[in-house]
Amino acid sequence: MTEQHLPFGDRALELIAHRFKLLSEPTRLRLLQLLMTGEKSVNELVSATNTTQANISKHLGILADGGLVTRRKVGISTIYRIADPSIFTLCDLVCHSLQERGEEVLQLLRPDEGEEQTG
Repeated sequence: MTEQHLPFGDRALELIAHRFKLLSEPTRLRLLQLLMTGEKSVNELVSATNTTQANISKHLGILADGGLVTRRKVGISTIYRIADPSIFTLCDLVCHSLQERGEEVLQLLRPDEGEEQTG
């Protein structure tokens, strides 16, 4: 049985593209990965990523504006958590797909037998 997908209008496609754009930056993916284990403060995220607070804050702001994370103040600290649980499903789908294709990709990267290696 094949799954049917309804065609989307232009505005819907723009929203979908925006969501993927949010996920197209490795630092933001790293932050989401860290937040998948639970809430974290900005300082914890800075330490875990070994980058600057300004950079982390910028990316967290983008993720928050996109609705993927939410924040709350605790004293002087800002605590972040995943706001949209669909991100777990999406990451699982992508990672599973990459694992399945892993061997296929490795085969493509290997030189053909009899082909001379250069380098």
